Amino acid sequence: MTDYNETALNAVLLVLAISVVVTLVLVLVGYVVMAIALMTFFRKVGVEPWIAWVPFYSTWKWLEIGGQQGAFVLFCLIPYGSIVTSVFLYIGMYRTGIAFGRDAGFLVLGIFLPFVWAFMLGAEESVYHPERITAAGYPPPLAGYGSAR
Repeated sequence: MTDYNETALNAVLLVLAISVVVTLVLVLVGYVVMAIALMTFFRKVGVEPWIAWVPFYSTWKWLEIGGQQGAFVLFCLIPYGSIVTSVFLYIGMYRTGIAFGRDAGFLVLGIFLPFVWAFMLGAEESVYHPERITAAGYPPPLAGYGSAR
C-alpha cells in the first residue's frame, strides 16, 4: 500500500468540490440573466418570450431575427462548429442593430456582453423598425415583426 496524507487528500477534494459548486452556480446565474435579457429582446421584436428559456431554440430564433437561417445553431453540435454559429449570430446582431438604429460599434457590445446588448435593445426606449434592415440592402428577418415568413 502507498502511504499518503489523508488530510491533504481531503483538502484537495474539498477545493475541487467547492470549485465545481461555484462553477455550476455561475453557469446557472449566467443562463438566467441571458434568458431574462432575451425575453425582453424577444418581446420587443415580436417573438414569444418563453422561447428565451429553451437553450438551442432561443439561439435558433435569435439567428432568424437577424435574417440568418436558424439551422446554423446545429453547428454547435460539431467540434469547433460553435465558431460558425457565432459568426452568423454576430452578422444577425449587426442587422438587428440596424433595425434599432444602432451603428456597427454597438455590435462590439453584443459580442463581448450579449446580455447587456439584449437588455438595451429590449428596453422601452428602443424602437424596432424591421424595414430598416431591407432598406439597408439585407434580407428581412425570418422571425418576429417584419419577418419574411
